[in-house]
Amino acid sequence: MKSDLPLVSRLFAGISAVGAIAAVVALVSGNAVWIGPALTGCFLSLSLAASTGQGSLKQLAFTIWIVTGVVVGMSFSKWFITFPTSWPWLGGSEMSFVFIPVLQIIMFAMGTTLSVGDFTRVVRMPVGVLVGLVCQFTIMPFVGFALAKSFGLPPEIAAGLVLVGCSPSGLASNVMAFIAKANVAMSVTMTAFSTLLAPLLTPILMNFLASEMITIDVQDMMWKMTKIVLLPVFAGLIFHHLVYHRLKWFERVMPMISMIGILIMTVLTVAVGRDKLMQVGPLLIVACVIHSTAGFGLGYIVCRLLKRDRLTCRTIALEVGLQNSGMAAGLAKDLGKVATLGLVPIVFGPVMNVIASMLANWWRTRPPETQSASVPRE
Repeated sequence: MKSDLPLVSRLFAGISAVGAIAAVVALVSGNAVWIGPALTGCFLSLSLAASTGQGSLKQLAFTIWIVTGVVVGMSFSKWFITFPTSWPWLGGSEMSFVFIPVLQIIMFAMGTTLSVGDFTRVVRMPVGVLVGLVCQFTIMPFVGFALAKSFGLPPEIAAGLVLVGCSPSGLASNVMAFIAKANVAMSVTMTAFSTLLAPLLTPILMNFLASEMITIDVQDMMWKMTKIVLLPVFAGLIFHHLVYHRLKWFERVMPMISMIGILIMTVLTVAVGRDKLMQVGPLLIVACVIHSTAGFGLGYIVCRLLKRDRLTCRTIALEVGLQNSGMAAGLAKDLGKVATLGLVPIVFGPVMNVIASMLANWWRTRPPETQSASVPRE
């Protein structure tokens, strides 16, 4: 049967298969030194295959790129700890210092996708947005706390589960809502409001739930989040109204900038925390799978219990289960705990995206029997 994939995508997929076979051969023959490079070639080629492909494969491209970042960070960790001493100005400096500037760029890019209409739209759908925000800042924080207490992880890594849970939703939820044919307008509005509320609610929730695991300075965390989240988002919002409509190509460039930024943060976090990740990796993956799945499931169930329509329930479920893991990793860096607190968001990111991609594609083919009309984006 002839494949519908473009030729270049099939070529990259073939190279990916060769890389996977090489990794297995290296493992069986005991040549451990070649496993990392082989897996890197495998996932890098698979990412390019997804990016140049179409349909479900293309929708998974972002997730596969993040997994590739994890593989690169694990395989070549020494390359991403410090800049080469021969480099002018940066020689010998820790590469992780770029975390905060990169995160601010990502949040700025997010701000450019928003408009005043995304905030005023709440007037037309107040109950749905309120239910979504309450679910966002209750279900995920308390599930994260329960998992942190149950899995016996080191305190700072356990606190990372709470931090991810206390974070707002990110742009990934808007993308998944689009794929799932859910209410994209509502998703964008909830993302905007949860992001604005995060500098206030995230530190308060962290102090309430994780103060026994790590030291929390609420006011200091609020200020840090204001600098790395709120101010860049507002700057992006202003940019949207002053410049964005004149430069239409920004609509294509900004999502790419965000993806590259998240990929950089993924590689650097994994590289710095590689040894810790080797110790707790499998257990942490299981915890993240449970955490994310609980977010999607409980978000949907709570909305159904509150008698919201199925389309709204799907939108809120995606909004609750998909967290801004990049923001959580950046905050961990600003707190000086990127190798411990920052590991959970980096593992959580690929896990939540894989689960959300499967869920969104499943919902896409099963529209609600009575589908309420989506509110058009302003």
